[in-house]
Amino acid sequence: MKKITLLLFLFILVSACGVKQIQNLLSSGNYDQAIENAVSNLRTNKDKKGKQDYVYLLEEAFAKAKERDLNSINLLAKDANPAQLEKMYTMYLQLNQRQETIKPLLPLKLLREGRNAIFPFDNYNDQIIDSKNALSGYLYANAKKLMATTDKMNFRKAYDDLEYLNQINPNYKNVIQLLQKAQFKGSDYVSVYTKNETNMIIPVRLQNDLLDFSTLGLNDKWTVYHSNKQKGIDYDYGMVINFRQIFISPEQIKEREFVKERIIKDGVKKLIDANGKEVVDEKGKVVMVDNLKTVTARIYEFRQFKLCQITAKIDYLNLRSNQLLHSFPISSEFIFENIYATYKGDRRASDDNYYSYFDRNPVPFPNSEQMVYDTGEDLKAKIKDIISRNRFRN
Repeated sequence: MKKITLLLFLFILVSACGVKQIQNLLSSGNYDQAIENAVSNLRTNKDKKGKQDYVYLLEEAFAKAKERDLNSINLLAKDANPAQLEKMYTMYLQLNQRQETIKPLLPLKLLREGRNAIFPFDNYNDQIIDSKNALSGYLYANAKKLMATTDKMNFRKAYDDLEYLNQINPNYKNVIQLLQKAQFKGSDYVSVYTKNETNMIIPVRLQNDLLDFSTLGLNDKWTVYHSNKQKGIDYDYGMVINFRQIFISPEQIKEREFVKERIIKDGVKKLIDANGKEVVDEKGKVVMVDNLKTVTARIYEFRQFKLCQITAKIDYLNLRSNQLLHSFPISSEFIFENIYATYKGDRRASDDNYYSYFDRNPVPFPNSEQMVYDTGEDLKAKIKDIISRNRFRN
């Protein structure tokens, strides 16, 4: 009984909080949020007496929201500013959507007054179509005007207008073709190439990898990187990967010899007391203990080692003014290492995590080209990081 009373109290408390919240939303003019909250509370058991406050609040919120939007639309219509057409179109959509949100709940009864709640719905189809067509014409004309210039920023603004136009009014005139043109004219094109200032030959596959920007995923909406210049494109920027120095160490095999000693468990044995007698437990059974044994091993360790270091810098160039914009030094290294070992004695004397070295063998050293290529993998990641943090234009 106490549990039922507690649950009932909590339900009343939560309901009161919900009603109070909607009242506050109404007082602050946030009518649509008030409608959303009221509708959410009325989706279940809408005819229960405890839901009556929500019905009254929904009726009030709908009336006030409709009045506000229609007044705003009348004001915009009198202003006759084409730049406000989007706002007018959005308001008609909002008026219609508000009705569609409430329709599934109807009728909503007001028990005290013996009537249904009043929601004066209107058909806004004509207004939505008319405002959409007017907005479409404005967006199209404005985009064409922007694209009559040579400013890339204007082409980007035109693209945004055309993209929105295509969303609200698909297949409007030649919008698709204009979108493609705005994208092309509004983009910055970057020519990417490498320079080798070292005395070594850079592997061709490394250069191809570094210049393959499709794998880096760095092309964005308005920046396109090309490693091979294309006809018909006037490049805005250049990005030069300058290889300054490549160092490759000699192939090294370092040896060391050491002795390991360890106490290990080697089975069990009978426990003998100071008098040389077997120790038994309370049941008369001989007590068994670990048989500890000291083992040793002489270990011969071999370490194959080879190092490659690349020093480079990335230059950002403005190809229109032929000026250096930024320069970013980078360096990268790759270490080839293989450790293997043999032993004489008992291998159990070595640390457990050392056992894997006994199972290894010497391997061929990678050649210089492979070392440079492997170093380039790290270099590629650093180039991507530099470009991600330093765009040519925001």
